[in-house]
Amino acid sequence: MNKTGIVIILLCFLAAAAVVLWEQRKTRKTMEEIERMLDAAMTGSFSETNFDESRLSALETKFAHYLSAAEASSRNVAQEKDKIKTLIGDISHQTKTPIANLLLYSELLKEETLPASAKANVEALYKQSEKLRFLIDSLVKLSRLENGIISLTPQQAALQPLLESVVEQYAAKASEKGLSLRLQDTDAFAVFDFKWTAEALANIVDNAIKYTEHGTIRISAVSYEMFARIDISDTGSGIPETEQAKIFARFYRSKAVQEQEGVGIGLYLARQIISGEGGYIKVASVPGKGSTFSIFLPK
Repeated sequence: MNKTGIVIILLCFLAAAAVVLWEQRKTRKTMEEIERMLDAAMTGSFSETNFDESRLSALETKFAHYLSAAEASSRNVAQEKDKIKTLIGDISHQTKTPIANLLLYSELLKEETLPASAKANVEALYKQSEKLRFLIDSLVKLSRLENGIISLTPQQAALQPLLESVVEQYAAKASEKGLSLRLQDTDAFAVFDFKWTAEALANIVDNAIKYTEHGTIRISAVSYEMFARIDISDTGSGIPETEQAKIFARFYRSKAVQEQEGVGIGLYLARQIISGEGGYIKVASVPGKGSTFSIFLPK
C-alpha cells in the first residue's frame, strides 16, 4: 500500500473518531440537560421557557413538554386541595353551631316534665343529633387526612401516657355499662403521633364498649425489636371470620349489630391513622367470646 492510501485510511480513522467523540459529547449534553430538567422538576422550579428548543434533541423536547404538563397537573392538584380544604372548613364551621343547638335544646327538653311518648321522642332526637355530630366530625377528620390537609407527625415516645389518656377518656362510659376497663402498665415505646394515635385507639375502645355487654376490656402493650404492639381485648359478641376483613371498610356495619348505634367509620379512620404512621392493625376474634385488636407501631 502506498503512502497516499495510508494517509487516506488515517484520515478516515480520525474522522470516524471525531464523529464518535462528537456524538458522545452530544449525548452527554443531552443527558445533562435532562438531569437538569429533573432537578428543576423535583424542586418545583421547572419551566419550559428556560430551554432553547432549537438546541434540544427530539427526546429533550418531548421530555420538556412532559415535565411542563406534569408541572401544570401538580399545580391543578394543589389548587383542588386548597378548594377541598376550604370546603371542609366551611362544612365544619357551618354545621357545628346547628348541631350544638340541637343537642342543647334536646337536653333542655329532657329536663322538662313531658308525657312518656314525648320523652321517648326527645331521647331519640338527642341520640340522632349526637350521631350526626360524630359523623360530621369523623368525616371532616377523615377528609383532612386523606387529602393531606392534616399531616401526621410521629415521634418516639413512651406508650404508657398514651394508653392512660385513652383509659381516662372511656373509664366512665365503661363503668356506666357495668364493664371493667383495665390497663396493664408497660415500658414500651414507639414512634407515633400522640393526638391522632389516641384518636385511633379511642375508636377501637369505643367499639369494644359498645359491643360488649358484660366482662372486661383489657389494654396492654408488648415491645419487640422493630415495633411495639398494642392489644385491645374485649369479651363481647365477637366478629365472624368472614367479616373480619370487611370491618375496616368505610361505612361497613355487620348485620349482627345493625340495632346498635354507629355509623361504621371509626375503624376505617383508625386504620387510616395507623397506616399513615407506618403501622397496621389486625383483628383476632371468636364469635361469642370476644375480639382482640392489635395495633403495630414502628419503633
